[in-house]
Amino acid sequence: MKIGLSSNGNSLSDPFAPNFGRCSYFIVYDSSTKNIATAYSNTAQNAAGGAGIQAAQSMLNNGVETVIAPQMGPNAWKVFQSANIKVFTGIMGSIQENIDAYLAGKLNEMSSAQEVGTGRGRGMGRGLGRGGGRGRNSFRG
Repeated sequence: MKIGLSSNGNSLSDPFAPNFGRCSYFIVYDSSTKNIATAYSNTAQNAAGGAGIQAAQSMLNNGVETVIAPQMGPNAWKVFQSANIKVFTGIMGSIQENIDAYLAGKLNEMSSAQEVGTGRGRGMGRGLGRGGGRGRNSFRG
């Protein structure tokens, strides 16, 4: 089985990347040979838009049957769902630790896409300084 993972490097000892569509590398691991089938740079990493879709399509083009990712936006999610590819939530650690956790059945299958960074900055922002988040500067010079 070919397992696709988002990575910050091109080896099994490199850290798992926290963002699927904007990661530096993708690793495709072949569980039957217990080796990396391919490791390649994410050409969509700096795309103005559609990075998740391009990243998902590149994984499909490399024959992955399962994907391990920290989170995934709705567009990439749709690409994998339409191809019947299961997506599992990874753990912070190395690529090898994620592969081992998956093979041991310790990772959870994602049930939906996750919206990341959609807060739009409209919180009430009660700052912890003397100004109490009211824009008052405690430094009077």
